[in-house]
Amino acid sequence: MANVKIAVIYYSSTGTNYQMALEAEKAAKDAGAEVRVRRVKELAPADAIASNPQWKEHVDATQHVQEATLDDLDWADGIVFSVPTRFGNMAAQMKQFLDTAGPLWGQGKLTNKTVTAMSSAGNPHGGQEATILSLYTMMYHWGAIVVAPGYTDQKIFAAGGNPYGASATATGEPVTKEVLAAVRHQTERLIDITQRIARS
Repeated sequence: MANVKIAVIYYSSTGTNYQMALEAEKAAKDAGAEVRVRRVKELAPADAIASNPQWKEHVDATQHVQEATLDDLDWADGIVFSVPTRFGNMAAQMKQFLDTAGPLWGQGKLTNKTVTAMSSAGNPHGGQEATILSLYTMMYHWGAIVVAPGYTDQKIFAAGGNPYGASATATGEPVTKEVLAAVRHQTERLIDITQRIARS
């Protein structure tokens, strides 16, 4: 089995996508991968964060998580992205981070990295699929290899049937066990494909 390096890069305002990122980390470690979990920099003003107690609590509770840098993208063989939707698109914090990757892209250092993405929104049809697809569009420009879960396991159906990536409804409650199982399957699939590429 080829040893692979997996970066789990997330943005989360109130914790849903953080929970999904942690499940991806567990799955990757269980599969024998070397893993980095990184949060992208918070861009919202302090008064906006303070206006939402759950947001403020989450920001304060996750200061120990290192901020993502371009080195994390360069280091990784495969990347799991976890990001909430904002009006059917990825949150600005993640977009801003990805927009800084031009120097790596220009050097061809993002080519052939495997990537997969997951998302959340405040309701079941809040734009999760569009968010994941918007992120994948950037990956095509990178020359990365998108590894969507598709309908490769019954866990995908149990979690709501999103073939592009695991998606959660952000209710303020813990992410359901069905969605976490889909996250785990999606991460395992990413690692399997990454290992196949490494062996070749």
